[in-house]
This record gives sequence, C-alpha cells and structure tokens, in this order.
Amino acid sequence: MEQVIDIDGILISSFVINGALALLTLIALRPLLGRFGIQRLVWNMPLAEFGILICLLGIYTLLL
Repeated sequence: MEQVIDIDGILISSFVINGALALLTLIALRPLLGRFGIQRLVWNMPLAEFGILICLLGIYTLLL
C-alpha cells in the first residue's frame, strides 16, 4: 500500500518525495563524478546520469 503525505491539505505521493530525494542526491553526486573523471569512462554522460537517477529512485522506494 502506497503512503500518502498530507501537507496542508495537499496530498503528495511518497513516490514524488522519493523522486525529489533521488534528484537531490544526483545533484550532490555530480561534482564527485566530475572529480573522479567518470566522464572519460562513460560514452553518454546524460544517459549514465539518468541510469543513476533511476537506480537511486529504486533504492529510495524500496528502503523508505
């Protein structure tokens, strides 16, 4: 059963909260990916970042 969060009368799905959390985590990880030179190893960096975002979203959905 999916949980719903009530913020001042507005119902927000927990999936939306997990998506925002995954996006914030990806934004925090981007400088680390650049510092370690991941761009040189990856053919298409936006596609790799999208894959990381999907993995983070799945992890947060399973654990939270």
